[in-house]
Amino acid sequence: MECLFKTTGFFFLALMSTLLLQTQVFSCLAQGNVHSYDFVLKDTNFTKLCSTKSAFTVNDSFPGPVIRAQKGDTVYVNVYNQGRYGVTMHCLEIHGSMDLSTLFWHAHSDWSRATVHGAFLILPANGTSYPFPKPDEEQVIVFASWYKDDVMTLLDETLESGGLTTSSDSYVINGEPGDFYSCSKETTYRMSVDYGKTYLLRIVNSVQNIDMFFAIADHNLILVGMDGSYVKPIVSSYIMITPGQTMDVLVAANKSLGHYYMFASPYYDGEADDFDKSIASAIFQYNGNYTPPSSPIYPTNIPGFYDIGSASNFVKQFRSLASAEHSIDVPLNVTTRMFVTVSIGMLHCPNRSCAGPEGNRISSGLNNISFANPAVDVLQAYYRNISGYYDASFPDEPPNLFNFTAEEMKADNYSITDRGTKVKMLDYNATVEITFQGTNVMDSAENHPVHLHGFRFYVIGSGLGNFDNVTDPLTYNLIDPPEVNTFSVPKDGWATIRFIANNPGVWFMHCHFDRHMSWGMGTVFIVKNGGSDETSMRPPPDNLPTCVKNSLFKTSHQSILRLGDATVECAFQGTSLVTRIDHPKHLHGFNFYVVGRGFGNFDRDKEPVYYNLIDPPHKNTVTVPIRGWVVIRFQANNPGVWFLHYHLERHLTWRMNTVFILKNGKHNKEKLLPLPPRMPP
Repeated sequence: MECLFKTTGFFFLALMSTLLLQTQVFSCLAQGNVHSYDFVLKDTNFTKLCSTKSAFTVNDSFPGPVIRAQKGDTVYVNVYNQGRYGVTMHCLEIHGSMDLSTLFWHAHSDWSRATVHGAFLILPANGTSYPFPKPDEEQVIVFASWYKDDVMTLLDETLESGGLTTSSDSYVINGEPGDFYSCSKETTYRMSVDYGKTYLLRIVNSVQNIDMFFAIADHNLILVGMDGSYVKPIVSSYIMITPGQTMDVLVAANKSLGHYYMFASPYYDGEADDFDKSIASAIFQYNGNYTPPSSPIYPTNIPGFYDIGSASNFVKQFRSLASAEHSIDVPLNVTTRMFVTVSIGMLHCPNRSCAGPEGNRISSGLNNISFANPAVDVLQAYYRNISGYYDASFPDEPPNLFNFTAEEMKADNYSITDRGTKVKMLDYNATVEITFQGTNVMDSAENHPVHLHGFRFYVIGSGLGNFDNVTDPLTYNLIDPPEVNTFSVPKDGWATIRFIANNPGVWFMHCHFDRHMSWGMGTVFIVKNGGSDETSMRPPPDNLPTCVKNSLFKTSHQSILRLGDATVECAFQGTSLVTRIDHPKHLHGFNFYVVGRGFGNFDRDKEPVYYNLIDPPHKNTVTVPIRGWVVIRFQANNPGVWFLHYHLERHLTWRMNTVFILKNGKHNKEKLLPLPPRMPP
């Protein structure tokens, strides 16, 4: 199976840098059919929860289109970005042994995944079948979050304040919230079924920031696949699925004719208790001649929001099918061993001016490092040998060893994280074992769904408490561990994975709770090339467009303010002299890109490395934070006299303003318009 994404439009390079090298993992190209899909990214209006908003979507649909193929086929996806944001597109890892595969594709920039996602279905090749009786029909079920407000704006506000993120306004099943939300009952998703048939539910969890329980009233579920691999069947009245995971579930329509609720309900084991406490519903509706009930039957079998026991009992049953026809190959001779702590922490804010704990900024990290997105992506910097954008020194263990799961852990040496773009280098074909240790730093323990791009891996062990490197390895499952691409590090516990680094390239690893990823819970693995073309990273295609010569985002270390050039960059530094207040700055005559912001004093040597030059917000007014800074860029292409001022009227009255005069160009269309002939003197 090979999946090739082709992209066009202004943000071509940003898209291609992630997508083209992702195709390395889709390397089992066989003699099958060829499928082509056109994805048009654009803003689409949706009305939900009694309000209408514009959402970023693919082909005007939420969730997005389903990609379907058989094992051995080739899939081409042409992506046309007509929207407001630059995005990368990511397809979860595909490998050649997949016969049953429910995967999903999604946008991977900031929180754009909220509405840009869809299922990717792989069917068995001709002449083969499933290791269970073939289901009569299949149905895609996608869970997601819905926000009344613009998700990207909410994220910008959160990152600016340094506090907690805004919770969703609802969850949705196949794009619809269901009966228990305002203005939603008429559009509740209904799955029509025939008595006596068995259905394969291909379930995708694209919810932003929380795990989900799922159940169908009075019906048992049988888990048969997970993240594209077969598992030993698990019969249960519910499932628990994390963001980023996919599951294949059988359900038999063998109950009395009627209507039965399907519930998607949040599962939360953290301490902050800041999540959307609502339930999405759909209806499992039998066809036939009967009087419809006044209300569907409710699930009595779905666990509560905080039911850690039910979640743990479900997860601990995961085992690969590991049959003769569907064998596994757990690597045994480990050559690279890592111990990685997973923590929520803080970054210091000057004078406690942020909205996080103790006036600091909420952050998260791995081994006490909060990942910082560089101005040039790591893939390009590595491939083109550009220095200064990442540091190949991600540590194999945390800086401090302590009682990771103890209570009341708030000391600065544990809770204050370092910020940087540190990556881990891996030799080609290295056998890698990573133990992830959950922590209770700042009393913030919760489970973390970790996802690694470019690889599938075996989860060979997990447990509660602090990992013991002498006794816990004795409990490893090396016979039939689940093979997945996303797994949960349990609250106040640990999990160990193994994989072979046989996919050269640059691969992101991150928590699939988007807010944790935005706070810095991620890192990058760079797998070096092997000794041949077949074991080396693919070069960019010959037809890859280059950047426009005078692109607004062509980077250089410019002075703080340059006038008279085509591109202007201004860094505004907030101060605490006399008044201590944020300042909303407005520039007449132009919209501008907000390419950077931060707290403390602006460092013109260090800060530009972290500018967002991929998808910065486009505004005409921006807030300069107290004791912080903000950097804007704009194209000086509107000749005239333009006022720059602060939109607090008293500050404007006190003369917090200036004027930009943009000189005429050489051509008439580049000159200030003359005065109208009838203008009064």
